[in-house]
Amino acid sequence: MDLGLKDRVYVVTGATRGLGNAAARELAADGAKVVLTGRDEKRAADAAAELGPNAFGVGIDNADPEAPARLVATARERFGAFHGIFISVGGPPAGFVADNSDEQWQTAFESVFLGAVRLARAAAAELEHGGVIGFVLSGSVHEPIPGLTISNGLRPGLAGFAKSLADELGPRGIRVVGLLPARIDTDRVRELDGMSADPEATRAANEARIPLRRYGAPEEFGRTAAFLLSPAASYLTGIMVPVDGGMRHGF
Repeated sequence: MDLGLKDRVYVVTGATRGLGNAAARELAADGAKVVLTGRDEKRAADAAAELGPNAFGVGIDNADPEAPARLVATARERFGAFHGIFISVGGPPAGFVADNSDEQWQTAFESVFLGAVRLARAAAAELEHGGVIGFVLSGSVHEPIPGLTISNGLRPGLAGFAKSLADELGPRGIRVVGLLPARIDTDRVRELDGMSADPEATRAANEARIPLRRYGAPEEFGRTAAFLLSPAASYLTGIMVPVDGGMRHGF
């Protein structure tokens, strides 16, 4: 199936590694043009170079209030258009309620929540009919994940924002979608597993709770993102899609 991605232009944040990178790779592989971001300018440039001439890297922090306007302008200047944004943010610090400081909460709020809201608002102001805004969220939208208290607090709120935005932008023909990854085999997930006394046992226990009995591959997440961001998904909006091997059994 042709997803209709050829020559469409997307901004993908947090795309030097992990889930953002997986999405950027699949978009570019299907013919889209991608402005990808990371906090480090060189890493962003290197990640873009791996994807070829239809990708351009920008070093930027999602928490920077000037980031949204700069990214939309870069997309238009570099590739002549702007059709969508995929907002991926690195996970906030792990920890239980007593572990996380006010400073960690504030920093995470600025990046994970407010930074994403700013990016989405800027995109909404610039997108035309057929545009799309996507969010990388988490399975914690539905069920808290032990040891990720900050994420558990912020991701569900961002999902609520995304659903409100879908209602507001729907009459303009702009879609809003969220992806809820669970155990995708990224550096972040391996790092979280590695915090246990026995990482291999932790992974095995997690896999036992997944109907497909394995962690997802990054490219599986990326392909799902590419579809949801594409014109092929033109009647899907306001949805939160689990990419979790069946952990939520489709609900």
